[in-house]
Amino acid sequence: MRREWTFSELLDRAAALATGPRRVLGICGAPGAGKSTLAARLVTALGGRAALVGMDGFHLAQAELDRLGRAERKGAPDTFDADGYADLLRRLRTSTDAVVYAPEFRREVEEPIACAVPVPCEVPLVVTEGNYLLLWPAVRPLLDEVWYLDPDPGVRRQRLYQRHRTFGRTEDQARERTDGSDETNARLVGGTAAAADLVLRKIQ
Repeated sequence: MRREWTFSELLDRAAALATGPRRVLGICGAPGAGKSTLAARLVTALGGRAALVGMDGFHLAQAELDRLGRAERKGAPDTFDADGYADLLRRLRTSTDAVVYAPEFRREVEEPIACAVPVPCEVPLVVTEGNYLLLWPAVRPLLDEVWYLDPDPGVRRQRLYQRHRTFGRTEDQARERTDGSDETNARLVGGTAAAADLVLRKIQ
């Protein structure tokens, strides 16, 4: 379903998921699409009814990327522990433990941090966001809904460039990353949009 949505409408839709047994809402899109921003806004607005778990917490550590020779492609599908991510989502859906801990990616150190996000069992909705929610076959069945963010490509690329600059890359490095591996990953992710429940071009 593709149309413009207001944040209020999206919040109502998320709130409807945050009732009854544990559900998982996925927010997907290319690098720079605004996934983290929307996910955080929803979780904040829902208060104690939602928790945020990012796919980026399953980045392979920098030392492992170096060992595998994949450091220059950081952010590509094979630079994540996709099976570990699916296992966590499965546990979040079924566990009766008082708390399940999830990892978190810290951009200031460019590394995942284990057990950084507590998800209490009484929270009815987990919001998870990332590039490859619709690419990895094991993940999609674990999500009750997936929303795909598809903003204007120029806006998305400018966000990426500014993010790279904010976290210490030079102008040339930021442009190279935005136009290189980020754009390669964006094209790959773009081919998965048809499997989403909503495709959000613009949020009012």
